[in-house]
Amino acid sequence: MVTRPMTKRVLTQRVVQYLFAALALAVAAVPAAAQTKWNLPAAYAANNYHSENLVWFAEEVKKATGGQLEITVHPGASLFKAPEIKRAVATGQAQMGEILISIHENEDPIFGLDTIPFTATSFKDAYRLWQAQKPAMAKKLDSQGIMLLYSVAWGPQGLYVNKEVNSIDDMKGLKMRAYNVGTSRIAELVGAQAVTVQAAELPQALATGTVNAFITSGSTGYDSKAWETVGYFYDCQAWIPKNVIMVGKAAFNSLPKDQQEAVLKAAAAAETRGWQLAEDKASWYLDQLKAKGMKVLPPSDGLNAGLKKLGDQLVADWEKRASAEGKEALAAYRK
Repeated sequence: MVTRPMTKRVLTQRVVQYLFAALALAVAAVPAAAQTKWNLPAAYAANNYHSENLVWFAEEVKKATGGQLEITVHPGASLFKAPEIKRAVATGQAQMGEILISIHENEDPIFGLDTIPFTATSFKDAYRLWQAQKPAMAKKLDSQGIMLLYSVAWGPQGLYVNKEVNSIDDMKGLKMRAYNVGTSRIAELVGAQAVTVQAAELPQALATGTVNAFITSGSTGYDSKAWETVGYFYDCQAWIPKNVIMVGKAAFNSLPKDQQEAVLKAAAAAETRGWQLAEDKASWYLDQLKAKGMKVLPPSDGLNAGLKKLGDQLVADWEKRASAEGKEALAAYRK
């Protein structure tokens, strides 16, 4: 059998076929190559409204980008512990993160402005404080390679304790959870023992007796099943702290312009949604604590007066440490 050499026409057809096949493979590979996947570590329980709002934000980004930017939320300090999240974002270990910003007050007092007792005790005032605080905070984060996206408030802070407390003198000797500069200072001023415990570790700390008193929101008390170890919640409404959602500048800058816009638009919507959730659920959480058998009480006049005196001391301490920009932020809020 004689094999005839390939004609020029047949050779051209084969080349064209190979080219089309190669092009088809390249086109098929484009969607997978173009998709960007980000991780967003967070420190709070998956069923907490903060975490649920993060998932909503991620879904909005995915929809707006046609699935080209996919953000996976890792709640409950499952990817990084709370104090590690900010550094992870700054160094590119995670592209985004959510943190209680006041845990980093030791870096700059501007991060702890919202936890000075009785500075802002309503959601309206807390949001005004956020607007005053935001420019200086954004500038500080920018210097660390981080872009500030948005914030979401916690509920008003109250005192959880294992006994009746009528004055700050009754807090002496308690093992009090601390998680930032302000709560450590409060423990010191009332003569309690400060024990550093982040939210994800609080249930175990309560169960083992490592702590028997703490100041936090109704939601954190609910998530931690505080009723199993402490019987009292004093609704002091001492301050309204915030979580801050951030993105690494390098990660954000690597996105196409349309995806950057999608992230910013979803962030603005998530902030509005998150603050409304915080306000809507604040009383619900307290109702749940009551239903579980806790005594949810207003602070006595003596306890309230003592806590406000602590607040005066803490704001004086803060102003001594604050930068000029921090002091300007507080002054802007007070106007």
